[in-house]
Amino acid sequence: MKTGHRRSRRRRVSGFLGSIGPELVSGASANDPTNVGTAVAVGAQTGYQLAWVALLVAPLLGVVQAIAAQLGSVARCDLQTLTRLRYGRRVAAILMVSVVLVNVVTIAADLQALAAGIGILADVEARWLVFPLGLALVGLLAVGRYGQVVGALRYLMVGFVAFGAIAFLAHPDWPLVLRSSVVPSLSLHRDVVAGGLALIGTTLTSYVYVWETVERGVEEPPAASAEGGVERARVGAVVGAVLTAAIFWFMLVASAATLGQTHQSVSSAQEAAQALRPLAGSRAADVFAAGLVVSAVVALPVLMATTAYVVGAHFDWRRGLSQPVSHARGFYGVLVASLGLAFVTTLAKISVIGMLVAASVIGGLGTPVGLVILVLLARDHRVMRAEPISARLAIAGWMVAIVVGSFGLLLLIGAALDRF
Repeated sequence: MKTGHRRSRRRRVSGFLGSIGPELVSGASANDPTNVGTAVAVGAQTGYQLAWVALLVAPLLGVVQAIAAQLGSVARCDLQTLTRLRYGRRVAAILMVSVVLVNVVTIAADLQALAAGIGILADVEARWLVFPLGLALVGLLAVGRYGQVVGALRYLMVGFVAFGAIAFLAHPDWPLVLRSSVVPSLSLHRDVVAGGLALIGTTLTSYVYVWETVERGVEEPPAASAEGGVERARVGAVVGAVLTAAIFWFMLVASAATLGQTHQSVSSAQEAAQALRPLAGSRAADVFAAGLVVSAVVALPVLMATTAYVVGAHFDWRRGLSQPVSHARGFYGVLVASLGLAFVTTLAKISVIGMLVAASVIGGLGTPVGLVILVLLARDHRVMRAEPISARLAIAGWMVAIVVGSFGLLLLIGAALDRF
């Protein structure tokens, strides 16, 4: 009897852990090359000064993901569709533009980073790898079912340990790292404010919580969502947020310990890897490239699918990764279009690291729009019926929107002052 009871308990635990896979993928997708590149650039410019901001990401992202998961689970709908139905097409159009603008820039930057990572490992020219890699990802989304895609991405997340290894290979000043991580250092210097906004913007980018509502409200079977769905979603949100913040922190520490010692700027993934070699060893450069590949492969399907979902939801097209291409041509057309724009950007030879940071700053400025709509909908009884988010969670959501918005306002004020 005891053996049977233990087996039953193990099955329940295994089923529970397996069920939070979507939230882990959603949270981990914030650890895309935009995240990595931003941490590298900010660490190089500001050293350990913003290590506390990297850790602040965990509670901020956890709150946002928990709200999005409950909204999707209860309303059984994605954020874009709910916005269109509840507030009309004009407000929905604002949300769509704020999401798609950031996504397109991020997709372009992440595809270039994926190609760069493979180019570093294989010692080949990365520029012409962008288009075939993008086509391969579109093929994955077109052929694979939603559950298959999420399952594959969940196992790939093991590769994120590479970023933790880089931090130790960089041999940072650990007492200074810990002090900078727990004692906030405030400054109105433009580089510091922009760096803080980029660090928060890159992890709280709207595609992360929009995708959370998609997978909980659209792709997941209603039965799975109804039975303990909100509880599982919250656990997944917390685990994903902690994982994201830890990886973010490790990369900033590694960059500050190496590039930050001389405030060395980098404009591409290749330059970052080359700069790491003499400072942290060739193994660190190779591990960095491997981590870059893993982060891009995990994040890009989420980014591309979210873009297609948002556009499809706004125009009320048939959409979904479970739909065959012949039944959702507009949805898959957006996937291909986002790839085309990314390829055009690659031909323009724009700095990858520069694009990564730009995408983060744009995300930080646009994210408050989506956060406000997210919290309003999650508290709306007409949308959530008898299960709106708690007042405590709503207050936490408003605080996140204020924090992100404040960083954006400070950046705009700093930019205006620099002109005079």
